[in-house]
Amino acid sequence: MSSLNPNLASKKKLIDKALDEYLPVVFPEELYRAARHLIKAGGKRLRPTVLLLGAQTVQPDIAVDAILPAAVAVELVHNFTLIHDDIMDADATRRSIETVHTKWGTSEGILAGDALYAKAFEVLSYTKTQPDAAMKCLRLLSKACLHICEGQWLDITFEHNKNVSEADYLDMVQKKTAVLYAAGLAMGGILGGASDNEVNALWEFGIALGISFQIRDDVLDLITPSEVLGKDRASDLIEGKMTLIMIHGLRHRVIIEPSRLADENGINNAVEALQRSGSINYAMEKARELLEVGKSRLSIFANSEAKKELMKLADFAVSREY
Repeated sequence: MSSLNPNLASKKKLIDKALDEYLPVVFPEELYRAARHLIKAGGKRLRPTVLLLGAQTVQPDIAVDAILPAAVAVELVHNFTLIHDDIMDADATRRSIETVHTKWGTSEGILAGDALYAKAFEVLSYTKTQPDAAMKCLRLLSKACLHICEGQWLDITFEHNKNVSEADYLDMVQKKTAVLYAAGLAMGGILGGASDNEVNALWEFGIALGISFQIRDDVLDLITPSEVLGKDRASDLIEGKMTLIMIHGLRHRVIIEPSRLADENGINNAVEALQRSGSINYAMEKARELLEVGKSRLSIFANSEAKKELMKLADFAVSREY
């Protein structure tokens, strides 16, 4: 499964329409064009989709229109993180187009990201739910944003640090990537009227989903051509990121010199070394293992179409090709 199935594609279409409605181009126009730049370039909309699926897993007949603003808020936060992440990593392309700071400038990129962050919480307030549920969602999304900052900080400090452990990496990825999946699922559960145990189960599934998704991203960064990936291949290697692949590789005496990554041949040699050491396979096995544990947390829910879609989405996370 390398593309979204029809059910998930229909949710993406719904979210895309809502994004246009909640994030119009107003004065100053260039700020909002910059803020919408990556959103308009595409994206799978997985994080807002899991919010909708989480709510439907708890309450299959929930009115999607009432909770759609919460899903949009999660996607706006995600795109805010992408803009700032590209600035910190000095990446020139994403989704096969110029990054925001490359097209408009670094200061302008920061402001575009900040605008999305602020807009996310405004849009969240339009969710039609009980005040207690609204407050819980606000608290969850706020905490998720804080964890993302913590994770990004750790990611930066881990660069070129050969002493980063597997546990360090998993903690960093949980904060940087997985918490937004977990927050979306838990928010969906809250909006659907879930019990505390059900919300926790959705959160834990989201953590497993997000970590597995990131590990697969790390693998795709190495093995996928730039034109398919939509950004420069092997950027993690070039930037000295300590991924699970690299941590395993170092344990098996794979030494990759940054100076040898200047061309495609050097990158291919580095990837081949990581394949020979079993590091890429090890990372994927870890992703599958974590995901199976996460999927088991959904056993407390009755079978439903939404639960089935969450299971399929979990499989997609580790099998996707881009």
